[in-house]
Amino acid sequence: MRLGRSRPPAPGLPERLDALRDAVELADGRLPDASLAKAHGVLDRAAGRLAMTGSHTVVALAGATGSGKSSLFNALSRTDLAIVGVRRPTTSTALAAVWGDESAEALLDWLQVPRRHGVKVPEAALAGLVLLDLPDHDSYEVAHRAETDRLVQLVDLLVWVVDPQKYADAALHERYLAPLATHAGSMLVVLNQVDRVGAAERAAVVADLVRLLATEGLGRVDVLAVSATTGEGVDALRSRLGRVVADKQAVAARLGADVTAATHELQRDAGAGEAAVLSEAAATRLTTALGAAAGIPVVAEAVAGSWRHRGVLATGWPVVSWLRNLRPDPLRRLRLHRLMPTRKDRRRELTAGRTGPEAATRSAVRVAGGVQQAQVSTALRALADEAAAGLPRGWADRVRQAARQASPDLPDRLDRAIAHADLGLERHRRWWGVARVLQWLLIACLVAGLGWLAVDLVLAYLRLPPLPELWSLPIGGGYAIGLSTLVPVGGALVGVVLGGLCRIGIEVGARRRARQTRARLTAAVRDVVEAEVMTPVRAELDRYGELKRQLAIAAG
Repeated sequence: MRLGRSRPPAPGLPERLDALRDAVELADGRLPDASLAKAHGVLDRAAGRLAMTGSHTVVALAGATGSGKSSLFNALSRTDLAIVGVRRPTTSTALAAVWGDESAEALLDWLQVPRRHGVKVPEAALAGLVLLDLPDHDSYEVAHRAETDRLVQLVDLLVWVVDPQKYADAALHERYLAPLATHAGSMLVVLNQVDRVGAAERAAVVADLVRLLATEGLGRVDVLAVSATTGEGVDALRSRLGRVVADKQAVAARLGADVTAATHELQRDAGAGEAAVLSEAAATRLTTALGAAAGIPVVAEAVAGSWRHRGVLATGWPVVSWLRNLRPDPLRRLRLHRLMPTRKDRRRELTAGRTGPEAATRSAVRVAGGVQQAQVSTALRALADEAAAGLPRGWADRVRQAARQASPDLPDRLDRAIAHADLGLERHRRWWGVARVLQWLLIACLVAGLGWLAVDLVLAYLRLPPLPELWSLPIGGGYAIGLSTLVPVGGALVGVVLGGLCRIGIEVGARRRARQTRARLTAAVRDVVEAEVMTPVRAELDRYGELKRQLAIAAG
C-alpha cells in the first residue's frame, strides 16, 4: 500500500506573526511604504491584543444611522444602556457592556473605550463577552467615523447591523465589507428590523444581501435576521455570540485574518517572480572588462619585459649585458617591482621596516577611461539587469544599487589587488644563478688567457723565452693554437653561446610568466568582483528569496 506524503502542520499564529515581522524587516526600503506601514500596524495591534491577560472576546456592533444597532445592543444586554433614536448623544466614543466577573478594565483601556458597564444578568454562556456599540459609520461627525474606523481594526468579532432599507448602502460595502473580505471568519451580518417587512420580502432581502456579500468575497459570512423591537432572532444571535465566546478562538481568528490581509498585500507588492541566479557568464564578462580596465594586459607585458630584462642581466655575457642597466625595468616603471623584487629592493624594504605584500604602494597602472570604462559600465549594467529581472521595482533598484555601489572604489581596489598579487615570479630563477656563475668562470678564463698573452708579449719585448705552453690544439699545416690563446678565445665564445642559449630559456620563461600573470591577476580581479559586486548583489537576491519564504509562512 502506498502511503501519501504527509503535509507539514500549518504554522500557528505566533509563527505567522514572527514571519510577518521578519518579512517587514527584510522588505524595509524595498517594498511600498504604505504596505509596510499596514503590516507594522498589524504587528503592533497583535502585540497589544496578545498582551491583554484574561479570556475576553470583544464583539462590536457596527452600522449606519437608523440601522437599530443601539436597540440591538440593549436587547442583547437586556439593559437600556444605549440611547436610541433621536435621543442618541452626539458622542465620538463607543459604549461597552461586559459579562462575567473577570475584570476587563485593562482591555478596555487598551481599546480606549471609556464608557463601560458590567451586565448584572447572570449568563454563564456569555461570561467573558465584551460587547461594544460603535458610533455610526456614516455619521456627519468626522470624529464618529474615525472612532469607528479605529475600533473596527481592534475588535475580535465584527457584527454589521443593517436594515431592509439600506442593506445595500455603497458606503458600507465599499468602505468596510469589501476591504475586509479576508476577515469573513471574524464577521457576522445581522439584518435588523425584519418585523417591518413581510415574510416574502424578508426572504428576498436576505437572499439579495447574501448575493451582495458573495460578490465581495464574503460568501462565508453568516446572515442572521433579527428584530430588536420584537425580540425575534435575538436569542439566536445571543447563542451564537455565546458559542464564539466559549470557543475562545475569536482573538486568534481575527489576528490571523489581519496577518493574512497584510501578508497578501506584501505578496502582491513582492510579485510572483523568483530571485534570479547569477550566471557565470555575467561574472566572467564583468571580470574581463574590469581586468582590461585595470591594465592586466599592460602588467602581463611588463612582467614579460621585466623577466627578459632581469634574465639577460643575470645570465648574459657580462662584458655587454651591463648595458641592460641603462634601460628601465618595465615593472619598476609601473611601480610594481615588488611583484618580482631584487636584492636591492628587499634591502630597501628591510631598512624601511616594511616587508611582504602589504608593503606595496599604489601602482602606476590606472583604471583606464574611454572604451575600457564604457565596457566596465556596460558589464555592470548587464549583470545588474540580469539579477533584477522579475523583481519588483523597489527591489530591482536595490539590486542595481548594490551592483553599482562599488564603482567609486573599484579603481583603488583593483590597483591594490594588482599590487598585492602573488604572481610567483621569484620561483624558477635558480638556473639564472648557475648561468651567472658559469659566465663569471668564463670571464675568469678570458682574463687569465689575456693575462697569459700579455705576459708573453712582455717577455717577447724583453727578448726572453715565452711561458711554456701546457697544451696546444693542432689546426693543420704544422700550426697549432696554444692554451694561452684557447682559454680567452674559448671563454669568450662559450660565454656568447651560453648567453644566447639563456636568452632562449628566458624568452620561453617570459611568455610563460605573462600567461601566468594574466591568469593570477584575473583571479585577483575576480576576487574583487566577488567581494565588491557579486556578494552585495547575491545578498539582495538572497534577501528577496528569504522574504518570499517568510511571507509564505505568514500566509499560513
